[in-house]
Amino acid sequence: MTVIPTIESGDFSAQARLVHNWTEEAGDPIVVEGLRGSSRAFFLSKLINTQKRPVVIFTADQNRGEALLEDLKYFFRYEKIKMKPCFFPAWELLPYEPLSPLNEISGERLDILNRLRTGEPLILVIPLEAGLQKVMPRLVLEKLILSIKRGMSLEREFLEACLSENGFTRSPLVENRGEFSVRGDIVDFYQPGRMNPLRIEFFGDEVESIREFDALSQVSFNEMVAVNILPVRELCLSQVEKELGIEALKDFAEKNDCDRFALKEILEKIEHLGAFSGMEYLAPFFYKKCESLFDYLPADSLIVLEEEDQLQTKSEQFQDLIDTEYHSVMERGDVAAFPNDLYLSIDELKKYVSEFKGCVSLNTLKVSGDEVGRTLKIEVKPIPALAGMFETFSQQVVKWQKEENKVVVVAPTKGQVRRIHELLYDWGLEIDVDLGRVSEGFQLVSARQVFIAEHEIFGITHKHRHRRKPRSQAFQRGLKDLKEGDFLVHIDYGIGLYQRTKELQTGVGGGEFLEILYADDEKLYLPMEALGLVQKFVGSTESPPPLSKMGGAAWKRQKKKVKEAIQEMAEDLLKLYASRELTKGHSFSHNTILMREFADAFEYEETEDQLKAIEEVEEDLEKEKPTDRLICGDVGYGKTEVAMRAAFKVVLDKKQVAVLVPTTILAQQHLQTFRERFHEYPVNIDMVNRFRTPREQKETLAQLKKGNVDIIIGTHRLLSKDVEFASLGLIVIDEEQRFGVKHKEKLKKLRNSVDILTLTATPIPRTLHFSLMGVRDLSVIETPPVDRLAVKTFIRKFDEKVIREAIMREIDRGGQVFFVHNKIHSIHSIGEMIRRMIPDLRIAIAHGQLPEHQLEGVMKKFMDKEVDLLLCTSIIESGLDIPSANTIIINRADQFGLAQLYQLRGRVGRYKHQAYAYMLIPGTGGLKDEARKRLSAIEEMSELGAGFQLSARDMEIRGVGNMLGHNQSGHIASVGFDLYCKLVEDMVKDIRGKKTDLHIETELDLMVKGFIPKDYVSDLNQRLDFYRRIQVASEHEEAMAVASELADRYGPHPEPVAKLLALLEIRILCQKIHISKVELKQGDVYMHLLPTTTINPQILTSLFDKRLSMESEYKVKVRLDRKGWKADLNLIGNYLERLANSLHQVEEGVSID
Repeated sequence: MTVIPTIESGDFSAQARLVHNWTEEAGDPIVVEGLRGSSRAFFLSKLINTQKRPVVIFTADQNRGEALLEDLKYFFRYEKIKMKPCFFPAWELLPYEPLSPLNEISGERLDILNRLRTGEPLILVIPLEAGLQKVMPRLVLEKLILSIKRGMSLEREFLEACLSENGFTRSPLVENRGEFSVRGDIVDFYQPGRMNPLRIEFFGDEVESIREFDALSQVSFNEMVAVNILPVRELCLSQVEKELGIEALKDFAEKNDCDRFALKEILEKIEHLGAFSGMEYLAPFFYKKCESLFDYLPADSLIVLEEEDQLQTKSEQFQDLIDTEYHSVMERGDVAAFPNDLYLSIDELKKYVSEFKGCVSLNTLKVSGDEVGRTLKIEVKPIPALAGMFETFSQQVVKWQKEENKVVVVAPTKGQVRRIHELLYDWGLEIDVDLGRVSEGFQLVSARQVFIAEHEIFGITHKHRHRRKPRSQAFQRGLKDLKEGDFLVHIDYGIGLYQRTKELQTGVGGGEFLEILYADDEKLYLPMEALGLVQKFVGSTESPPPLSKMGGAAWKRQKKKVKEAIQEMAEDLLKLYASRELTKGHSFSHNTILMREFADAFEYEETEDQLKAIEEVEEDLEKEKPTDRLICGDVGYGKTEVAMRAAFKVVLDKKQVAVLVPTTILAQQHLQTFRERFHEYPVNIDMVNRFRTPREQKETLAQLKKGNVDIIIGTHRLLSKDVEFASLGLIVIDEEQRFGVKHKEKLKKLRNSVDILTLTATPIPRTLHFSLMGVRDLSVIETPPVDRLAVKTFIRKFDEKVIREAIMREIDRGGQVFFVHNKIHSIHSIGEMIRRMIPDLRIAIAHGQLPEHQLEGVMKKFMDKEVDLLLCTSIIESGLDIPSANTIIINRADQFGLAQLYQLRGRVGRYKHQAYAYMLIPGTGGLKDEARKRLSAIEEMSELGAGFQLSARDMEIRGVGNMLGHNQSGHIASVGFDLYCKLVEDMVKDIRGKKTDLHIETELDLMVKGFIPKDYVSDLNQRLDFYRRIQVASEHEEAMAVASELADRYGPHPEPVAKLLALLEIRILCQKIHISKVELKQGDVYMHLLPTTTINPQILTSLFDKRLSMESEYKVKVRLDRKGWKADLNLIGNYLERLANSLHQVEEGVSID
């Protein structure tokens, strides 16, 4: 062994060059000792700068790999290296688990494999698990990739077949990765690994254009020249491979005595589904031989092993896990490939590594064993514990600078960089502050360099989040997802049953109609242009609503009765809010430098709607009238930060803040969150709940009364008579609907005298809709963090195998698990069962009957990651934010309400890793319809932001009940929730004396009929959406946007669509001029002006020519030549534009001669 002593030259680059030279020489492995924390990435960036070959870095696990990747990104920028490091992720599944990896993960992996296949030199970080797992053979991947160039000849049907074979799922609308859709000559698809989906438009068999498009708006942009289509899944089968695989499976099952029912199930899935969950573990049966990642790596790759001893330990543990899971599968008689066909053994891994020229191990400490190769020792010191100790930090920096060290602080956001600059200036320190992220600071002794991570100064480790585009129209229901059998409410005819859409011939041509069934088997055929007259019925589903009788008086009476009840309720509500308008509250100061500093210290980049909510709250607080604002956003979207900004503003004005939460545990969580956020400022934050002894509570309340407590956090205990404030300025209420009636009454009284901020993730419908109607102020946060993934939700029969797999998967990736069992008397039995299944698991039990100090201790241990699994009741339902807990198992999920299930599921999925929720039930046979619908709804509502859908869905299932008060429930059930809300909105405006803009309904009788053909837009819900947008369009720009989007998404407009859009333009012009009707009679067109028109008759006369004339005071005649519908509509449109322009000129004060 050659040992090179520590290099004292101070040139870190020289050390990297030395290692580079060693790697160029054939032979012995190379060990670099002493590197720790982010110094490994700094050294690698120096080493990579000397290399002209690919570099592959193996880490012990996924978390370490992700941390190293972030460190490399920073030091690559620091060293001005143009290449970007890449990451090859593991599946994050247990071996042989019957689940498939996420499309996003497979997409990343396949993209890397393809880049390696084509010889692209990469800097690649690979977790050990990903490196041990075998992958798709190169020849198979090459065969599956389809390269498309603009102008090339390609049959659209061939592209369809290719997308299907590559694992894409056909969908009416492409919104998620792995989907594709076909509409005429347009094919959309969303390739995993790409930021945006792609749209390919054909002209015959020629690729006319390739464009990106936005998944939300569906509008295309960015014309492209070429694109490669990669597989979505890591097992994609041709028909030949299917047939070979089926034979191989049968042969294997026969030789290994596999369960014939298990084999039959697999064969049926292969035959009928093609792709199914967990099929990737069967890959060796379909490919002659799976290859390893090393088969893809260029021969001149430099292999780097981070912490060799940890890699050895982890590989042995993973090998044991593979063997355990394989034997478990075989004991059940399932069909499974041999481990050595799916994974590399430890010996195989070592053999592959040894075949590459030059292998570098980066070890913090000396690794025992055979001492071979060359070793370089580098002295690196960790950063001392300085978090929160600013005076000590200042002294340490002075010491480093006296020793001629260059000190760099690395901060993750521009705001934090600015803030640290200001603080350092105040402390009299001159240090470089750089924008970026490093996981852990370090001191390079010989190089005299010190890097400090921002969290090592202030004590919080930041999780990186980016912005995501806000989701629009979260609250619109309308006719979304209309399906046969849905109840509809027609404003004039009442409740009917949607049957289907039907194309009918009328006097002016064909068109599409909604067929709605009413009482006595009467049917209404509603033309698509009249969609605004109907809404989906939302009410109690315990019993379906009775169908109304068309033309009967009962519906009119019912509407009148509901309006009267609404008027009474609305007047009471408006009196309450009117009194607030007249009440004078405290006007808080405008934002100061301290406020800006506090904002800059936020650990994430704010989303647009989060910033908007913060601004709205701050504006409210600066007004004299008391604030009453509802902050509505899904779990984990940043509502608490909005509340903390408001609290800081209030405290700066020497006022107190009360934070009211529904549970003891949530109070504890908020106390921790608030103290972490405010820890740099002299703000006293305390708590009163049952975790505190009566004596402690008494002392806290005494200090609160004296004004020594700035922010008090607690449950409904804060509403007790003995709680007195020195100067209360703001109450923050978290999940108000979870408080009882008496507590709500107390809050109602407080609303007139103090500022109120209410946070809610799943608002009760009354709160939600009344807020939208302007009775309360509302801020909506719809934007999830960009790296947030929707929680995968499974409904499963109670099964120890399922439970064990779910727990082991989470523990294997370094996470934690919630297990919810809501029966205290049997909770310990469940604990014993889990300990029997997984003996080494660290389990803690939490429920409401535990003594206060014990419950507090359990929760603290779980938050500090001293416990792997928290076995608990629904006590954890609200607000807990533990990013490392990403699996929740809910036993007897059928016994929970939908809102409860949603809140419980919201405890996981707070970090960028895929989170899982298991809803365990005893079996489907005995489930009540209510429970079945709840579970179906929670499984459906797995996308991000589903909380906003929850209120309406919960109403549909459970009925309105107490949500809207007993006196209103019957009225809602009789007319449906959407119509009820519309009536309330109208009533509120009426009572307030607000007149809505005059809406002109123009009747067009031009013997021209436009519609959207099914063979143009095949999906009903997409057609309905376009009809709705056409109906509500009131400006030329809106009409142009609809026309452009239709052409972009579906190709050139067919004649019926062209007619529909031309009629839309005419209708918009008519509404501006106040024309009630345009009709064709005996070859001429007559326009009927309303008395409300502001067109001056003199101006109208000036526009007359041989075609245009005045028939009467409000009737204009246009003579047509009848050269076809297009020429006729163009002529009518031209005259309407002239009328509209004259109207505009009058309004602008322009004279017309």
